[in-house]
Amino acid sequence: MVVCSDKIKEYLDRLEKHTLEEYEVAEKARKQGFDPEDKVDIPLASDVADRCEGIVGAVAPEILNVGVAERIRELEKEYGSGDWRIAFFMAADIARNKFYEFKSLQKGLEVGVRIGLAYITLGVTCAPLEGFIELKLKKRLDGGDYCAVYYAGPVRSAGGTAAAVSVLIADYARKELGIKDYDPQPVELDRYFAEMVDYHEKVSRLQYNPTEEEIKFLVSHVPVELNGDPTSTIEVSNFKRLDRVETDLIRGGMCLVLGEGLSLKAKKIIVQIAKWGESVGMGHWKFLEEFTEMQKRIHSQGAGVKNEAENASKVKPNTKFIDELVAGRPVFSHPMREGGFRLRYGRTRLSGLAAANMHPAIMRITDDFVATGVQLKVERPGKACAISPCDSIKGPFVKLKNGSVKWLNTESEALEFRSQVKEVLFIGDILFCYGDFKENGSMLVPPGYVQEWWVQELKKALIDKDLSNLQSKISVSLDELFRNPVVAKVSLDDAIIISRETSVPLHPDYIFFWKNISADKLRELVSVFSGLDFSKSDVLIPEGVKRVLEDLYVPHEVRGDGLFVEKEVLRVLLVNLGFNNGFKELIGEDSLEIVNNLCSFKIRDFGGVFIGSRMGRPEKAKMRHMTGSPQGLFPVGEEGGRLRSFNAAMEKGSVLAEFPLFHCDKCGSDTVYRRCEKCGERASQKFYCYSCKRVSDKLECCGHKTKKYSKRSVDVNYYARDAVSKSGLQLPNLVKGVRGVWDKDRLTENFMKALLRSKNNVYVNKDGTVRYDIIETISTHFTPEEIGLSVVKAQELGYSHDVNGKPLVDESQVVEILPQDIIMPDCKEWDGASCADFLIKVCNFVDDELKYLYGLSPYFNVSKKDDLFGLYVISLAPHTSAGIVSRVIGFSKTQGFYAHPYLHAACRRNADGDELGVILLMDALLNFSRQFLPDRRGGRTMDAPLVLSVKLDPLEIDSEAYNVDIVSEYPLEFYEAACECKMPWEVKIKRVENVLNTPGQYEGLKYTHPTSSMNNGPLVSAYKTLESMSDKMDAQLGLAIKFRCVDADDVARLIIEKHFLKDLKGNLRKYSSQGFRCVNCNEKYRRPPLSGKCNHCGGKIILTIAEGSVKKYLEPCMKLKENFNLPAYLQQDLLILERRIDGLFGKPLTKQVSLMDV
Repeated sequence: MVVCSDKIKEYLDRLEKHTLEEYEVAEKARKQGFDPEDKVDIPLASDVADRCEGIVGAVAPEILNVGVAERIRELEKEYGSGDWRIAFFMAADIARNKFYEFKSLQKGLEVGVRIGLAYITLGVTCAPLEGFIELKLKKRLDGGDYCAVYYAGPVRSAGGTAAAVSVLIADYARKELGIKDYDPQPVELDRYFAEMVDYHEKVSRLQYNPTEEEIKFLVSHVPVELNGDPTSTIEVSNFKRLDRVETDLIRGGMCLVLGEGLSLKAKKIIVQIAKWGESVGMGHWKFLEEFTEMQKRIHSQGAGVKNEAENASKVKPNTKFIDELVAGRPVFSHPMREGGFRLRYGRTRLSGLAAANMHPAIMRITDDFVATGVQLKVERPGKACAISPCDSIKGPFVKLKNGSVKWLNTESEALEFRSQVKEVLFIGDILFCYGDFKENGSMLVPPGYVQEWWVQELKKALIDKDLSNLQSKISVSLDELFRNPVVAKVSLDDAIIISRETSVPLHPDYIFFWKNISADKLRELVSVFSGLDFSKSDVLIPEGVKRVLEDLYVPHEVRGDGLFVEKEVLRVLLVNLGFNNGFKELIGEDSLEIVNNLCSFKIRDFGGVFIGSRMGRPEKAKMRHMTGSPQGLFPVGEEGGRLRSFNAAMEKGSVLAEFPLFHCDKCGSDTVYRRCEKCGERASQKFYCYSCKRVSDKLECCGHKTKKYSKRSVDVNYYARDAVSKSGLQLPNLVKGVRGVWDKDRLTENFMKALLRSKNNVYVNKDGTVRYDIIETISTHFTPEEIGLSVVKAQELGYSHDVNGKPLVDESQVVEILPQDIIMPDCKEWDGASCADFLIKVCNFVDDELKYLYGLSPYFNVSKKDDLFGLYVISLAPHTSAGIVSRVIGFSKTQGFYAHPYLHAACRRNADGDELGVILLMDALLNFSRQFLPDRRGGRTMDAPLVLSVKLDPLEIDSEAYNVDIVSEYPLEFYEAACECKMPWEVKIKRVENVLNTPGQYEGLKYTHPTSSMNNGPLVSAYKTLESMSDKMDAQLGLAIKFRCVDADDVARLIIEKHFLKDLKGNLRKYSSQGFRCVNCNEKYRRPPLSGKCNHCGGKIILTIAEGSVKKYLEPCMKLKENFNLPAYLQQDLLILERRIDGLFGKPLTKQVSLMDV
């Protein structure tokens, strides 16, 4: 039973009621027989137990409705939700045939491990079905049996921890059944190491690449064999043709489990085993303690570098984020470079779960490369984050072309001055929440001094003090200051009085970046200022200290007769330097220490730790298109031409492709549909034998199984005319199909569905639905105004009060979002980025489908965006197999999918740049069929709503969401801990984890920093608006030159080394071993036919790799070599490569120019 308030209970019941209503309509439609099943093919799952049974039941139907889900719930009552032991016990119980009598012990073990892994992954991902693929009983050298666990690439979707736990599950089950341990031989240990190296170097980089000693230790101690199917065409470099290893090709799934699973997550496993390992007979896994000690020893050798926790006194630059730079995506700051992003701790209503914030002015000053939803690769706390705006933190400090230096405090200011900016001296703040440091186990690092920290120090200083005494001396309200520390304005006079009366440091609005200049530069500044007459209203500052003022972030203006500082800014500077009470002696080792000796008040460091970053992937919001953009799952074969057009196929009369075999016993017609299009009766399934070429009713023929389909010519005009006749609609000018269907039985959709999708301009996905993909962003609160929601409609949707408990009467009030409500993109600035337009089209398609195909009344009747509020959809992550019901409550102007952290976590995602798919609920109920899914690994279950959750339970979501902090302020102890570089778990801040299983788990989440609108900042990244790679790279390098915290020469080097050189050398290598193809039918040849023409159609034969694709990055490389200071070795490498390419293709005699160059 979910613990929640009456309000949340009413909300969840409302979701369930509406979902069941849509199911009822869909069931009525599907009973008519136009679809592969006569019922909705997405079973509802009330909890993780139902999801586990439903997902695994897709490949092992024996476990459906035999008590598996009930047993999981019983164990949860005893051990608690999510306990690993539940997975162990379920695997063993299934293997013992407690629920179903399997034909073999091996099959029972395999299904048991699937259920166990499904439970660990919350019944959401496809890993139990296609990541863990098989379990075999193989022979030891002494003749006994041992377990071999087989994995494939989709095991990645489980995550490292769950992948590792699956090995423990298999071990527990085999141990309970008395199966012996795996006995690896020395040559097999060598094979594991060689294969891991090959995978890491030739296939895909592992997050953690274990050493030879680590690999051999693990494999020799793990009681089951880690195995897998080949996932690459690359063979291992050594140790081939081993008796107990079936393939010489690289097994990617095995490498992932061994590297990113057991090796990387050993510490997590140890924590659990220490709690209950002995009690369940898993004490032998304590060998991982020895393994982790080995890891510490190995990784502390040689370099002598300690890890962050051991070397907490020194925060070190981390270059990993920049090492994989690609052309066209700018670097915003080198690692820990002054002037880069200043780390600021806190959370807005638009961040958390790996999402971060920056000021909209910063986004503008990056020339719009950073838009809402853009991914940033960052130095810390994690690997990446998605960006949303926050206008209550610090913006950029810039130098204009006329030499003036100023803060850009608003987005409008940034737009006004952007074209005048010569140099960005300081980018501004980036806001990360404490929870992200906790989740990543990243050491807390010192922040710059900010308002919210200052207020905490003030609160401490005022404990047991008379507030009225201080309040009588200052104009700012202390109550307002404590309630809104980030936005409350404190004047310089008030700041001086407060510091004098309470001994707190000077307010952060009135300090400068003293650590950014040397002590000698400070002495020079003091010397210059000592000779100035400050009695004048306008003081001319000598040009010699301009660079010092820039480094201090002191705003100043350059006019015709010199350099001037505003009177108020000058006053602040003089207060910092102690000019108000006469100079003291310049004592101290660094500038900040000297200033603290000069000033009457304590001055804290403005900067703190700066964070390096670069652009990752751009934002995304668009309808999904498969190859060829089909509108129906109906084959058009080669007759459909390049566009896969039904219209083109109809001109040729028939289509040669694989079609299903059905026969109507009533009217005697053969058809490709389950329901006869002539008489409306259900057709019977027929079978085809590819040996004797005959159609029959037999499942077997000629000693082998028959197929439910055959390759034959079908009159596509007949099916098109039938659809047009029954609907009364005209055939659109272009209806697009597929070359051939890819499901196991080659089932096709009814042609009318393709016709109706074409009419409404939507496109089909592999499972029969229409999908929309969006970048994930976070929203725990919103204002109705920013999402186009009226107060009346908000109240209808259940939003009666704002975040402060006041009745909702104004669209500008902040409201806490309900956990399954979502805010969709409606970005008009980019083609296809309006999900509102998409949903209108899909609703109209579904209504047409209900009317013309199923003969039912339209359901939605929408015509405009306002009709979409309250629409129900399914949210589904690409690597999962379980969807969750979500409700659309509004539309932002961005390209982001704004939703509660719980919803993202329920989809096993976060907001570090991940994307998520949305399907209209009724579309999925009517059109989804697992029988349409491709019959290949990764296609049968991944990215498909095999089950559907209606009510979100916080206890059954990914645990990353438990680390989202939910406070309105961080305590002083936190900032002190950060200054001491403590680990995040050494500080206690209220997080979601602390309110689980209480009514507070759904509502009452707070945040520290306000933001005025989620629609602030650029809506489309410049990366998308700049068309050519040349333009993108020029803009990238332009920003590198403009940003003082970026080394432009290093960026040029990285572009060449990490992107262009790899591409050039790779394409050069491929060119020399390429094949040939036909320009007409695309038939591939390893060598050209002797006739010089295509053997298939007589078309022209051409090379598969063009000269241009090999040389495309050569000219940009040489341009970079000329314009930037590159290492000598790299320059020589480029010259050698240029000679190789010229030697292959010949040196061009003339240079091609465009009309623009004439």
